Amino acid sequence: MTEEPNKIETVEAEKLIIDDPTDFLFHAAYNTYSELFDSITSNEAKQDLNENIESLKEKKIDCSTFYLNITRHRNLERGKRQGRFTLNTQRKRDWRKKSQKKDRIKRHKK
Repeated sequence: MTEEPNKIETVEAEKLIIDDPTDFLFHAAYNTYSELFDSITSNEAKQDLNENIESLKEKKIDCSTFYLNITRHRNLERGKRQGRFTLNTQRKRDWRKKSQKKDRIKRHKK
């Protein structure tokens, strides 16, 4: 009775190397798959990615379906680092006026 009959072994998903540089659409999809596969830690998500890229390679699905299928994994990864980004801009004339005013104030305060 040393064996455990209910023990379930999980196989770690491995990255597939099936890139085809001659097919531009598949090559772009494979690059997306590769980056996403490297960034995800969940084994289930990796297996899902493998299934999707294999289906795309075998022409069972098209590229748009592939991207739709992996969107949820991409959104999970983006959600971790998503935030607001603002960029304040001004015209060169406004910047020049502001800097001249600062220089004038600085010069007369001495």
